[in-house]
Parts: sequence; structure tokens; C-alpha cells
Amino acid sequence: MFDVLYPQRLWWLALIPALLLLYAGILAWRRAKRGPQEPSKLEKILPKQQAWKRHLAVGLALLSLGMLTIAYAEPAGEVEVPRQRATVVLAIDVSISMQAKDIEPDRITAAQASAKEFLNMVPSTFNVALVTFSGAARLDVPPTTDRALVSDAIDNVQLSAYTAIGEGIYESLKAMKLAPPDPDHPDEKAPGVIVLLSDGSTNIGRKSAPAAKDAKEQGYPIYTIAFGTPDGCVQIGDSCDPSPVDHYELSEIARLSGGKKFEAESAGELREVYKNIAEVVGYTKEQQEITEQFAGFALIFAFLAALALGSLAARWP
Repeated sequence: MFDVLYPQRLWWLALIPALLLLYAGILAWRRAKRGPQEPSKLEKILPKQQAWKRHLAVGLALLSLGMLTIAYAEPAGEVEVPRQRATVVLAIDVSISMQAKDIEPDRITAAQASAKEFLNMVPSTFNVALVTFSGAARLDVPPTTDRALVSDAIDNVQLSAYTAIGEGIYESLKAMKLAPPDPDHPDEKAPGVIVLLSDGSTNIGRKSAPAAKDAKEQGYPIYTIAFGTPDGCVQIGDSCDPSPVDHYELSEIARLSGGKKFEAESAGELREVYKNIAEVVGYTKEQQEITEQFAGFALIFAFLAALALGSLAARWP
């Protein structure tokens, strides 16, 4: 979808149906003039002109005219442009269930490796913070551009009991407030997102749904990652305690916050998820003039029309 800066110029598009009617009228007049007569000896010798190519040439020419008219009206549309600054809060579940070995070598080790790779995917000008949560939430690293500091903190996470996703979201929102201001625009609020990885559901602390709504109100969408398989379990003595992923809660968090939910059942899938998220947060959509695109389409259609005309030396019309 796009808008145009000078919509009154689009009235020139009315020429296209008028030209089509004129073309159809000339063809009908020629047929009536020719009548049901035998072809001449010269017409029998010369190769028969393929009418569809002539029609195609006219159609392409009219498309070119349409694109030029839209370009003349100076269209503007949403264009993806790289963000210069933003804050990304990595919120990682460090509950005991992350010991499950349904993902090689185990969930937490795979999550740590992928999270560190993610640090190199986001632009270097972005601030990244690390929040970990289990029975409580903790800000391990406030927003910073020092990737080594965040990477070391990821390596040193400690697992503990319970899962407080809601607390993890609230702690992430607190971390957003610690992002340093842009020296060029100190009064502007920097954009930010929360990337939340978990393998379970809230079983302690504040609920995640109100936290997700607060995140949306503050303008921080949450991209959730459901990490693990349905058959995951944690070895406790001789038994294996089931630890399936709660897809519903993570889907609701993403929906209520205006973000998106992802799933990963392997280390490779998790890397792809992080790559997709990095591409999303690294760009923003802005309204820009796109006249050049329509002018380019007009040139392409004009070139194709010329090829169609020249293929059998078609006459106009």
C-alpha cells in the first residue's frame, strides 16, 4: 500500500481506458473494412502476424504509461530502514527445567550459545541488557553496547527453582529505563524490545498477562521463544520429571504485548529464531517517497513492449 503526494495527478490514468477503447475501435474498424475476402498472394507468402503479440505490446505500453502516471503523482510508502539505536533486553529463563536434555547437550547450554550468537547479530550501536528469571528476576547486565560484558554474564547464569515469567517481564521493563539517552536527541525515547526465552509457565510471582499489557502500554513488544520439546524432562534420581513447554502462555505474552511468538525444538532452530528476531528489531518502517520504483517499473514495461513489437515487426495498433 502507498499514498501519493499529488492525488490530482492520478486523473491522467483515465487516459488508459480511453486508449484501450480507441485500440479496440480501430481493430473493429479494420475487421469491418477488410471483410471476408481471400488473402492476397503476398499475404500468403509472408508469415502470418500473431495478433496476441500485438495485443501484448499494447498492454505493456499502457502499463508503462500507468506506472509513469503514478510516479508523476509522487507516491510514498513504508520502507524498511536500519535503526540507528535501540535497546534489546534478553530475558532468559534459568529455572531447573532448563537442565532437560531433550535438546543437545541440554536446554540451558544451547540457550547460552545461541544467545551469545544473537549479540553479534544486532547492530553494534544497540544497547543490550540481560535479565534472568527463575523464582525471582534479576538484572544481570544493564543496557550496554559492551557485548563482551553481556556474553560473560550469559556464561555465568545459575539455575534455580520455579518460573516467574511475569517478574522477568517487569524486571525487563525496569531495565529499559536504564538505557542511556541519545546524545543527539536526549529527550527522545529510544525504541526497545524484549526477547524472552522460556521453557515453562509461570508458577510463582506476578502473572505474565498484566506484565505483557504493561509492556505494550510502554511501547515495548515482547518476542517470546518457546524453547524445548513436548517430551522434555528433568532427571531427578531414577525418575525423569516431565517438563513440556507452555506454548499458550508464551503466545499470550507475545499477543498482548504486540510482539510475536517463536518456537524452537533444537539448537539450530533457536539460532534461526534469533536471526529472524535480529532482522526484525534491526529495521524500522518509515514513510518515504518511492517515485523511483514506479519509474523503474515504467521503464521495464516499456522495454518489454518494445521487444513484443519487434518480435514480429508488429504494427501499431
